[in-house]
Amino acid sequence: METASRMTSAAEHLSALVAKPLHLQIDAAAFHDAFDREPFLFSHNLSAVGSFSDSALRELANRYDSQPRDYFVSAGAASAGSEFFGVPHGLCKPSEAMDRLPTHSIRLLLKRPENHDPGFRRLLDQQFAEVMALRGGLKGERLIRLESSLFITSAASTTPFHFDPEIAFFSQIEGEKIYHVYSPSALRESDLEDFYLQGNISIGQVDLQACDPALEHVYHLRPGSGFHQPQNAAHWVETRASRSVSYSFVFETDVSRHRGQARAFNHYMRKFGLQPFTPGARPAVDAVKAAAMRMLIPIRKQVGAIRKRVGAGRKTRHGKLPEPA
Repeated sequence: METASRMTSAAEHLSALVAKPLHLQIDAAAFHDAFDREPFLFSHNLSAVGSFSDSALRELANRYDSQPRDYFVSAGAASAGSEFFGVPHGLCKPSEAMDRLPTHSIRLLLKRPENHDPGFRRLLDQQFAEVMALRGGLKGERLIRLESSLFITSAASTTPFHFDPEIAFFSQIEGEKIYHVYSPSALRESDLEDFYLQGNISIGQVDLQACDPALEHVYHLRPGSGFHQPQNAAHWVETRASRSVSYSFVFETDVSRHRGQARAFNHYMRKFGLQPFTPGARPAVDAVKAAAMRMLIPIRKQVGAIRKRVGAGRKTRHGKLPEPA
């Protein structure tokens, strides 16, 4: 009875959120045909939300100064193919970055603003409810991660090519941004398996030149426009002649997380000469593979940490590590 009561309460909360004026204007047919498979455009009214005013953004950035885990400040990349973390980063605090935007190449990422401002919490809940209404709810899946991000970027800056392991809805708030996003099918299974083998939920670096240009979508985003980015849709981004402000929310369910963990399991299957099913084709099999990897990945990380400590000890005693046999 208690579980049924919680489910009823959650459903009522979802209905109440969707009853409010919609932030996202998404074509239902496009959503049904392409959700988490192919990128597609939508429109929104977020540019009028007070949380995105310059004064509100500056006040929010000030709050982030003491929260280094929740922000990332980087210069613009030399090219789309630059190594993501090879670009100079850790340049300054968010409040300083806001002041440098007109004169420096700066990319400021404010992570999880819903944890720092109640307005962003309401916005995140509302948008997720809108998407779930189009999807028909979670359909028996379990939500394991829901969060948003703010991207504040100087003019003429480039974000290098990479992919993200979550489902995203991206909205342009201020300025213009050219978004080059590829179908998830553009990535090789071997690249995805190598990434998910690490057990990370951060960005994945891949080779732009290895992706089929025919699978690229180029979106010229202006205030009021946005697009859906499926899980593992690789992309790179460039801003135009003025500051850009963008907002994105992402989520993972147990099923989408299982797809990544199943890819990690497939890595080992290929080592034994087997040809595994592509994740998503058989969700029940993905869940079994994922369960195996949830036990294996922590063990791999512990072994890796031990090897590093042993290696460091050898280097300390002998001045250098021994040459491999």
